[in-house]
Amino acid sequence: MTTRLALGTYRCQAIPEAAARAAASGAQWIDTAPNYATGQAQTLLAPALAAHPALRISTKAGFFTAATGTDAVNAGVLTENQAAARHSLAPGYVRWQASRNRDQLGREQLDLVLLHNPERAHCGDRRALHHAIRDAFEVLEEEAAAGHVAGYGVATWAGLEEDAFTVGELLALAAEAAGGQHHMAAVQLPVSLVMMTPITQSLEGRGPLPAAAAAGLRVMTSAPLHGGELPNIVDQELADLIRPGLTPAQACVLAVASCPGVTDVLLATSSAPHWREAAEAVAQPCLTADQLREITGVLASP
Repeated sequence: MTTRLALGTYRCQAIPEAAARAAASGAQWIDTAPNYATGQAQTLLAPALAAHPALRISTKAGFFTAATGTDAVNAGVLTENQAAARHSLAPGYVRWQASRNRDQLGREQLDLVLLHNPERAHCGDRRALHHAIRDAFEVLEEEAAAGHVAGYGVATWAGLEEDAFTVGELLALAAEAAGGQHHMAAVQLPVSLVMMTPITQSLEGRGPLPAAAAAGLRVMTSAPLHGGELPNIVDQELADLIRPGLTPAQACVLAVASCPGVTDVLLATSSAPHWREAAEAVAQPCLTADQLREITGVLASP
């Protein structure tokens, strides 16, 4: 699959304008979550999704705001103690949140529902965590059978790097949940020139990116600019090593887009110039494996 730029809405300002701009530029995906923009992101996205029905949406179940927690308690899907944690993989909650996501986004079917940082559940107890993931996958398989969800997966910050689970284990849990053929379709994880482990692993033919690619999963990379910090870390000399003529920010985005297995680079920006520059970077010819090795080697040097 060709790597494309997608809109991420975490810490994105002016979400309706950013969504309209992304759609106009030809972006195919927008990524969001129930807890983004203090719980308002999905409602803010609904008009843009209605105006651009071809846009595909990935959203999540896991984290929630205090207000959503109160609603979940009132709906009988969480206890007050569970709601106080602001994160849950409980089957009843996952089912309820998926329905709420559809209502807020104005979509009868969600393209992707990702379990949001599932490693937050049952920290340190791998067996209990995998059981919870499998149970949540069972709910999402039911949602897929009902036509409410096209696919599902996991959006993680540290779960893959810290070995709370592997892509292979997630696929096995999905197959177990489905009783055979499953609807697991994507993983989302941070990849950048700061969080380089997935890049260096993929260059050695191991890690989550080759495993996901081999299974035909969509791989959405978050934080390609590491929260906006990377352009201040990567100087113009390094940017020119990556690709002469690019700005530091563009060079960082191109490095992530060039990583084998990556299908979507999520960029959270409401700035038209920033979006345009990133789109230009993703449209560049990919870096070779040797170039990526040289870049990561330079950054890993003391």
